Amino acid sequence: MVVNLARSVRSLALKIASYGAMHLVVAMLVAFAITRDWRMALAIGVVEPFFQTIAYSFHDRIWHRIEHRRMRSSMEETAEAFAARLDVMNAEEQSRAHGHHGHSHALPSFRRIAVKTVTYGVMHFVVAVTVAFAITQNWRIALTVGVIEPLVQMVFFAVHDRIWAVREARRALQAA
Repeated sequence: MVVNLARSVRSLALKIASYGAMHLVVAMLVAFAITRDWRMALAIGVVEPFFQTIAYSFHDRIWHRIEHRRMRSSMEETAEAFAARLDVMNAEEQSRAHGHHGHSHALPSFRRIAVKTVTYGVMHFVVAVTVAFAITQNWRIALTVGVIEPLVQMVFFAVHDRIWAVREARRALQAA
């Protein structure tokens, strides 16, 4: 129990640290492309990811709880899907249990991934505009950074999140 908790905390810390490093590099490059001033780009690139990493940790924990609740509530559905795969359920029972598609919804859907990415983007936009304005005192630059930088980061976020999902799935298989 304690070992699993320590692994979970260590894994979360590594995930957040890798996100922070990725965000730092992307934020500096985007800020430089917009401002053409390496000092502003460095300031935005260092300060903005710091606040984004804090916001990201809250975002990630909230989504972890949402997914954990969904997994617990879908235990019955998973058992039905398992029974269907063993051909214990006939086609009529599968249709009743899983709707007209005949498959389980226990795995993350594209919709859930999209909603998670969009909520990340909104959070990111608010933090990016706020930090960019605090540094530049220019709404035009702040809004430009706030729009472009989160869009670029959303792409990197989706890739980062996918890499970590694959990593966690591998670890779960190794533990089983």
